[in-house]
Amino acid sequence: MLRRTWKAYELNYKNSYCFDIEHVYLLMKKRTDTLVKQLFEEAFNQGNLAKVDDVLAPDHYAHITIGGAPNGPQGLKLMIAIFRTAFPDLLCTVDDEIVEGDRFAVRWTMRGTHKGPFLGNQPTGGPVEMQGMIFARLENGRMVEDWTLIDQMGILQQIGVIPPNIRKER
Repeated sequence: MLRRTWKAYELNYKNSYCFDIEHVYLLMKKRTDTLVKQLFEEAFNQGNLAKVDDVLAPDHYAHITIGGAPNGPQGLKLMIAIFRTAFPDLLCTVDDEIVEGDRFAVRWTMRGTHKGPFLGNQPTGGPVEMQGMIFARLENGRMVEDWTLIDQMGILQQIGVIPPNIRKER
């Protein structure tokens, strides 16, 4: 008797409004996964800057701009162009992603070889690896605002602009 009751509850649960919300959440997560991974793969890795217009809303606002880039899709396109010029073999990967409602957080890694000028610094020919995080909010399937952090100190140390961090032994 208990098993039949549980089965009936389970069937009703799957056909209830709660199941629909779960389904919408899963679709939203899939959309976000696809959105971020497509942005990295197509815009950063392949240089298809038109992808930025698909992902960012026209009035997108970056709370923390990188290198003084303007807000909106044009700012991200400028940043991608700067990175792809300095690191033509740029490869961005998503390491972690968390989705909650209309917000998501992504931890990512960029790798490349410093073969072009970067923020006024001549190429070193050396490998560079940098990590970053983005926290963003979506509306109508597009990013409307974000908070992005990149390990800028690490980049500058790897290309020799800032000396490597030396720890003093106690």
